[in-house]
Amino acid sequence: MKLLVHVIEARNLQALGLNGLSDAYVKLQIGKQRAKTKVVKKNLNPVWNEEFSFLVGDPSEELTVYVLDEDKIFSDDFLGQVKVPLLKVLDTDDLSLGTQWYQLQPKNKKSKSKDYGDIRLTVTLSQKNTDEIPIVTHSFFVDHSSNSDKSFELTRGPTPLCSNRILERYAVPVIDKTEPVKGDKLNAPTFVDRLFHIFAGKNAEAALPSSRNLDCPEDLQEAFASPETSERQTNDTCSNITFDELLKTIESKDQGSEMPGNLRGGVLLDQSYVVAPRDLNSLLLSPSSNFLQSLAELQGTTSLQTEPWRLENGGESLKRVITYTKAATKLVKAVKATEEQTYLKADGKNYAVLTNVSTPDVPFGNCFRTEVLFCIMPGPDLPSEDQSSRLLISWRMNFLQSTIMKGMIENGAKQGLKDSFAQFADLLSQNIKPLDQEDTGHNKDQILASLQNEQESDWKLAFRFFGNFTVISSVFVAFYVLVHILLASPSIVQGLEFRGLDLPDSIGEVVVCGVLVLQGQRVLDMIGRFLQARKRRGSDHGVKAQGDGWLLTIALIEGSNLAAVDSTGYSDPYVVFTCNGKTKTSSIKFQTLEPQWNEIFEFDAMHDPPSMMDVDVYDFDGPFDEATSLGHAEVNFVKSNLSELADFWIPLQGKLAQACQSKLHLRIFLNNTRGTDIVTEYLTKMEKEVGKKINLRSPQTNFAFQKLFGLPPEEFLINDFTCHLKRKMPMQGRLFLSPRIIGFYANLFGHKTKFFFLWEDIEDIQVIPPTLASMASPSLLIILRRGKGMDAKHGAKTVDQDGRLRFHFQSFVSFNVANRTIMALWKARSLSPEQIVQMVEEESEATLHSEESGSFLGIEDANMSEVFSSTISIDMNSLMEVFEGTSLERRVMEKVGCVNYSISAWEPVKPDIYQRQVHYKFDKSLSRYGGEVTSTQQKCPLADKNGWIIEEVMTLQGVLLGDYFNLHLRYQMEDLAPKLKACNVQVSLGIAWLKSTKHQKRITKNVMSNSSARLKEMFSQVEKEFIGGK
Repeated sequence: MKLLVHVIEARNLQALGLNGLSDAYVKLQIGKQRAKTKVVKKNLNPVWNEEFSFLVGDPSEELTVYVLDEDKIFSDDFLGQVKVPLLKVLDTDDLSLGTQWYQLQPKNKKSKSKDYGDIRLTVTLSQKNTDEIPIVTHSFFVDHSSNSDKSFELTRGPTPLCSNRILERYAVPVIDKTEPVKGDKLNAPTFVDRLFHIFAGKNAEAALPSSRNLDCPEDLQEAFASPETSERQTNDTCSNITFDELLKTIESKDQGSEMPGNLRGGVLLDQSYVVAPRDLNSLLLSPSSNFLQSLAELQGTTSLQTEPWRLENGGESLKRVITYTKAATKLVKAVKATEEQTYLKADGKNYAVLTNVSTPDVPFGNCFRTEVLFCIMPGPDLPSEDQSSRLLISWRMNFLQSTIMKGMIENGAKQGLKDSFAQFADLLSQNIKPLDQEDTGHNKDQILASLQNEQESDWKLAFRFFGNFTVISSVFVAFYVLVHILLASPSIVQGLEFRGLDLPDSIGEVVVCGVLVLQGQRVLDMIGRFLQARKRRGSDHGVKAQGDGWLLTIALIEGSNLAAVDSTGYSDPYVVFTCNGKTKTSSIKFQTLEPQWNEIFEFDAMHDPPSMMDVDVYDFDGPFDEATSLGHAEVNFVKSNLSELADFWIPLQGKLAQACQSKLHLRIFLNNTRGTDIVTEYLTKMEKEVGKKINLRSPQTNFAFQKLFGLPPEEFLINDFTCHLKRKMPMQGRLFLSPRIIGFYANLFGHKTKFFFLWEDIEDIQVIPPTLASMASPSLLIILRRGKGMDAKHGAKTVDQDGRLRFHFQSFVSFNVANRTIMALWKARSLSPEQIVQMVEEESEATLHSEESGSFLGIEDANMSEVFSSTISIDMNSLMEVFEGTSLERRVMEKVGCVNYSISAWEPVKPDIYQRQVHYKFDKSLSRYGGEVTSTQQKCPLADKNGWIIEEVMTLQGVLLGDYFNLHLRYQMEDLAPKLKACNVQVSLGIAWLKSTKHQKRITKNVMSNSSARLKEMFSQVEKEFIGGK
């Protein structure tokens, strides 16, 4: 039903313009639907004469009409408003308020002006030709980012008015506003009841119980007058038609529409079976099938009642209703559920059925509906003559009202659906055979053999490459010049010419010579490009892979809608595949935007399963010129099902590719030629890197791990550790490690946090020294590459200024084992062999230095420079109080700008060597960026026992470029007694660079000057404390 509003005119409006007039227009709003009229310039009695229609969703809503004055510089001015409740229209006999004048009202009652003018409107609820109004339902094709109460219009042809479900669809539940509800509105009739009374008249009460089951009677009034007869006739008609005949009816009316996309809740099941799509559809949905009853018995469902399938929407849709009582769980008692199943598509090969499940008896059950989409499609071709089908089941929650329990409802429904459809998949696999990868692996050679790479002849290729205006015009000009030379007589030697040197005699000849040279150079470049491209044509195509392990085979079929970058309006595209540091290059296709390759590439067997493959498309510009990128894409083997990669189109990313909607047609096969031995070999190799025994996990544990993160079957668990994820508040969970991913999972009071990212996405892993906040244990800081791991962004602690995600893990039970395992897996996956060798050498050298020379944390690696030297007029014992954790130390450090100063006690680590941790924040006077400092100090006596050496390593946090370096300080304090009651203090500073930056000199200069001033002030404050105390 529609609300029709005719905005006719207004009179006596306020004059808000400088010219004594107004530029008036009208804005209308009902719910979230808005519309506005044209602007009538310089008029206080404007005439619009425009009509608008709105879909009615709630009888408690009201139509609001605003009259505004257009202001092109500032915001539009308010001229008045009118509010028309829909209940007022519904109470009229003819559902119309007629044409009348409405007095414009102010925004609020406090307004001093009383005369805002009048507006003339016609407001009508239209019930005529309702069968042409598109049904309003929640869309399952589009993932709405807005609130769930938005509607989506889905036209399905003429809709009979007899079914009361149409009226129910219009009665969309709305959120109760915060306004108080009056007592007389509590028992008010619903919108459905009002419409029902309008149509049914006096027989409304008698017709109401059975009107829901009416199916398309010819006369609406007769149907409501005698509902029992109509219902009996409809059921008899439907029962006489078999399920196959009903399917043929909707198949005959299929217009070739595409299959609906997956619902945004996620995929519950994606599996192929050795059965024809029509037979799989009959097994799951036919009334004669026992599958539904068997599933109900398996899940403990009782009171199962299935209504017969019925044709709706003029035979374009097939629908049935199923009711049952779900078995009780630990949290929810047994509840009654109603499923409404609707065929969205059926063409004999593809079937799509949307199931709308309502459970009003569960808590907040009236606030949501669960939607499950079943898609049955043809599966991959089999070597035998058997047919295969692919069953894809997805789901989403459709919230009809907002509720604070939305997150808990979604999580509970998701877990329940996963458990339910796990049983569904087990039962289905007992009835029909699932399609394994081995079944499709046999037809890999057959599929690849069907690809025919047609090699063009050199002459045909040359004609297509050189057959353009540039070459043709150059040939013509060369011929023209040659004829001119033959016809022209030798010129007279003049000017600076001599015999054998003929110079241009005019400016025109100079220009012509320059054009000829440039044109000739361009043709020569094209010839060079052609010869180089001919050599590279298909160099990697057909080269067989070597070795045993993970074998990756790629079939490059074709490209579509590639960008044109040449002046001819075409491109010379070729494709580069990069996986695990190895590349394969396709042939170059000249002067085309729709290239046909049909080439096969095999990567040599890999010990580790690949995680990502980069696909880059370039335009060939010559052997030495920088290639122009036509687009790029990534193939993620961890997040993709191998059956999906067997034949798919991949869209290209990039400015040129996205503007042209470029894409490539690929077929990818990934096989393991060594079976289960590859797992044990991988674990043995990792044991050598970690230095600890790694146990092989059971198949049940690996399956649970794969199910938790949605990983492919070839992924297996290596180890897991209990730790805390540091964000705003630390969250305890488990860190899972596998050959290709590192994942985190936590479940606190039903709130689950889960994410993972690839090892290749990690740019750097840093060990953070222990602090009080990390419970006196080291922490791991994992920094991802820019733009990587965005699916795990909700688990990151921060995003740095370069756009890199930073994950902070702390409080490991066994930090050393976790650190060694993580570093070994990261090195194996993301670092090149040269980088691994260099890192091992650096670690061994650092260990050797620390063990032999006793140097603290490799402090000698930093280039130390003296930044402070002075004689302090106090004795050694008094001076050392600044490093003993006394109140004097805190007082002095706070005066020099170190606030929130906290320290731990000195602890012996070796004979005569002590160590402690220091943490503080910079005051704004010391650093305008603020920031924190975590440092580790170590002290030991001088060789002659006449003083102390204190070495310190400072890590800066929250300081600009602070993660690029560490500060190393050495305090050397020597007692001058008995000659003087004083101490000689020398402080050296060094910077250890963790990353290279072009600002190293600038940072070094700034740190040196600030540290020198800070140290000078610190020891000056120490002298004042003791001298002033005396």
